[in-house]
Amino acid sequence: QVQLVESGGRLVQDGDFLRLSCEASGRIYSSHFMGWFRQAPGKEREFVAGIRWGTGKTYYSDSVKGRFTISRDSAKITVDLLMKSLKPEDTGIYFCGLNRNGYETTATTYNSWGQGTQVTVSS
Repeated sequence: QVQLVESGGRLVQDGDFLRLSCEASGRIYSSHFMGWFRQAPGKEREFVAGIRWGTGKTYYSDSVKGRFTISRDSAKITVDLLMKSLKPEDTGIYFCGLNRNGYETTATTYNSWGQGTQVTVSS
């Protein structure tokens, strides 16, 4: 069972940047997919960005494309999310998830989750 721990969330201003990190303990295989999701109060957990562990191919939701960048470090077994030009609507708890079956944007298909890290963007 892979354990995931997110870090880096905090209060920032509109237009600021922030880097989140997800550290994994356990084995991640090339067929696995790592995703970042966020959840605002009263809303469902939504896909933000993801990366194929083996190839490094990345995927983004339309709302963050061009502003967020996901990357992985295979040696450290970490997945980072660099967020630029942050907006108040980016506020939420950000979760890192592992999907053993590959690219998926539906949260219920993920096999492991971290505890989340809070990102608040004030206007």
